[in-house]
Amino acid sequence: MLTPGIKKQIDAMDYESMLRKWRFSVSGDPMFQGEVGKYFQEVMFKKRDALPDHERVQASKNVGWG
Repeated sequence: MLTPGIKKQIDAMDYESMLRKWRFSVSGDPMFQGEVGKYFQEVMFKKRDALPDHERVQASKNVGWG
C-alpha cells in the first residue's frame, strides 16, 4: 500500500540511491511490489530522465554491479 510516508521516502531519494536499491535489493523487496513498486519505478525513471547523460553514466558507475 502506497502510504504518504512511503511516498515521501521515495520522493526524497536521489537517482543514485534509487538505482542502488533497484540493483541490489533482495527479490521480493516490498519497495518493488504493487502500487509502491509502480510509484518507485515512475519516480526513478523521471529522476533519471531529468539528468544529463554524463550524470546518469556517473551514477551507474558509482553504483556498479556488485
